[in-house]
Order: sequence, then C-alpha cells, then structure tokens
Amino acid sequence: MPRFFVPLLAGGTFADRLVACIGAALCIALTVLIIAAPFDDPNLLLLVAAPIGASAVLVFAVPASPLAQPWPVIGGNVISALVGVTVAQLVPIPALAAGLAVGGAILAMSLTRSLHPPGGAAALSAVLGGPAMLAAGYTYPFLPVALNAVILTALAIAFHRFSGHSYPHRPVPVAGHLLPPPILPLHPEDIDQALADLGETFDVAREDLDLLFSRVEHHAALRALSPPPK
Repeated sequence: MPRFFVPLLAGGTFADRLVACIGAALCIALTVLIIAAPFDDPNLLLLVAAPIGASAVLVFAVPASPLAQPWPVIGGNVISALVGVTVAQLVPIPALAAGLAVGGAILAMSLTRSLHPPGGAAALSAVLGGPAMLAAGYTYPFLPVALNAVILTALAIAFHRFSGHSYPHRPVPVAGHLLPPPILPLHPEDIDQALADLGETFDVAREDLDLLFSRVEHHAALRALSPPPK
C-alpha cells in the first residue's frame, strides 16, 4: 500500500473514521437546524457554518485531542471571534486586518488555554464577512458563534457516550495483569524533558503520553515473560 494511503493518526481505524463521519453528519445537521430558526439572513448562517464545520472535524475525528475539548471549542471560537470583530473595527485595510485577526486570535487562545484551529476561521470571518458581518459587530461572537459552539459541544458529549470514546477526554487506564515495576520508572518530568529535547508541539496531552508509555512497558514486559516460540 502506498504511504499516502496509510492512516495519518496513530491508533486510528476505519471503524473510528466511520463513527466520526456519522457523528459529524448528525450533529452538524442538528446544529444547523437548531440555529436556523432565530436567523433570517442565510448569508450570516453560511459564514458561521465554516468554523463550526472545522470544529466538528476535531470533535468527532480526534476527540482525545487537547484542541477538541469543550473549552477550546467554545472558548476558542468565541474569543477568536471577539478578536476578529475588534480588529475589523480598528483596521480599515482588509489584508492587514485579516492577518492581525488570525495572529491575534492565536495569541488570545494560547493565553486562555483555548487553542482551537477553527478559531482562526471565526476571526477571519469577522474581518472578511462583508457589510452584514460588520453590522453585526460584537453580537457575532455570541449570537451565533457561541450558540453554535455550545450546541455542537453538547451534541458531541451526548454522541460520544455511545461512540466508545471518552469526551470530554480523560485518560482511562486499561485493566491488565500486574507486573513488576520497571527498573527505571518513567516520571512526568521525563516526558516534559523529552518533549523539550524534540522542540516540537504534538497534538496529545502529557497525561495521555504517560498512559501510552505505561501500556508500552506493559506489553514489553508481557513479551519478555512469554516463552520463546518452539
């Protein structure tokens, strides 16, 4: 199989992708149905659908991601939209306003621990949304952006109760055989130092890495205790 057909996400299976497709399809359709009633302007509805659709990719395809948790989904979209509206009102040059809105949204989300990639789209929509978006002003981040985010998050929590995934995500230890502790047990500080050595930001929480490494040690110990094949 060519490398570009190999799944990109570690641990991802076809069944998980299928569940993600079903969850996103159902919950986005319900979200749009729920929010369509209060708004008569179809153009505004279309502008809001873009960042929320991107949020759905994270919430349903990678529900364990720190970027897909409820606070980033809601806070990241709303905070970014607030930044976008502010920039749109202060900077009259569209190209400059677009750059400042997205850059400012990344900074604001980082400072509030709500980093969420679709927030960049929410900020950009506030700047490039045209006269209707400018007229909406500071109403836009709350109605409909916050409303979209809250509804999608609530539907995702309900859906993942049946999907087999923990959402909001919590590392869940796997029951296994008790084994002797390793000679050099890992500590969270070791994980922090290893991440610092690599100098990259990975889309996984330290707690999940700790749990993953413990399972790697578990299976390595099982393999070491297993009798050699005859």
